[in-house]
Parts: sequence; C-alpha cells; structure tokens
Amino acid sequence: MSLLEIIFLAIGLAMDCFTVSIVCGVLLKRPNWPVILRMSLLFGFFQAFMPLIGWMCTTHFAQYIEAYDHWVAFALLAFLGVRMILSAFKPEEAHHTDPTLLSTQVTLAIATSIDALAVGISFACTGFRTLSQMTLPLLVIGIVSFLFGVLGNLLGLRFGSAITRRLRPELIGGLILIFIGAKILVTHLCE
Repeated sequence: MSLLEIIFLAIGLAMDCFTVSIVCGVLLKRPNWPVILRMSLLFGFFQAFMPLIGWMCTTHFAQYIEAYDHWVAFALLAFLGVRMILSAFKPEEAHHTDPTLLSTQVTLAIATSIDALAVGISFACTGFRTLSQMTLPLLVIGIVSFLFGVLGNLLGLRFGSAITRRLRPELIGGLILIFIGAKILVTHLCE
C-alpha cells in the first residue's frame, strides 16, 4: 500500500471523527483548547489503535470481529444520538450531553473508531506482517484523525452560533450520530 493510499484511507476513517467534532464544536459554543485537544487526541489515538487491534486479532478472531463490529458501532452511536435528541427537548439547565466530559469524549472516540477494526483486518490480509510495517499507516491514521478533530471543532465553533439561534444543536448532533451509525451498519450489511 502506497503512502498516498494510506493517506486516503486515513481521511476516509477520519470523516466520522470530523463530523462528530463539528457537532461538539457547536455544543462548546466558545473555544476551550484543552477540551478540543484532548478530544482530538482521543480520536487520533482510537482511530490508530483500533486497526492495530484488528490486525493483531486477525489470525484468531477475524470472522468474529467482522461479524458484529458494525452492530457495536451502530449501538454506541445510536445510544449517544438518542440521548442527545432527548436532551435537546429538556430545559436548558437539564441538558446532560457535555462534550467537555472525558467519558463523553472516550465514548465518541470509541464509537467512531470501531469500524477501523476492519481496516486492521484488511491490513493483515494485504501483506502487513510485522508491527514495523504497521507503524506508518497507524501514525498517518492517528495524525489525520487528530487534525480532522481539531478542524471539525473549529468549524463547529465558527458556525455554531448561527446554527444555535435557529436550531437545536443537540437534536442535529443526535440525528447525525444516528445517521453515522446507520451508515456504518448499512454499509457492512450490504457488503
């Protein structure tokens, strides 16, 4: 696999992180660099770590991981999405979806990276035999996901005030998370 192919693969994997980061930026409403950087680092870490797990487990568990990874991703994203939608209809002081919480960030990072397990499996099937061969793809995936996380948050912050005046961002964010989960599920079921 060439460097260009690895970069395109990393961009494809980072799109879910990017979308979720935009929603989180809208919810933040003002720049909070420690939160943005921590969230982006978590996205980068899990996007790089999940393919490593997939690659390592391929020889023993490939058929089991591929059988349900899309269901796990869908369930996590749907759960978070429904929670955000319900929160959108509560009074402002009763909202519980908080992108500044570490638990929310970890859940989002794991949920958006579960489909990357399959990428690790494909690495094993396409000739990546040693950990040293995996280093470059994992670094590229992690860095691209981190950068897309930062960019998504900044875009959400920049355009969030215009959105929040007219719409409920938690409702939109919840629908987006459910859509991403459904897209993952449908994509895997149609293969």
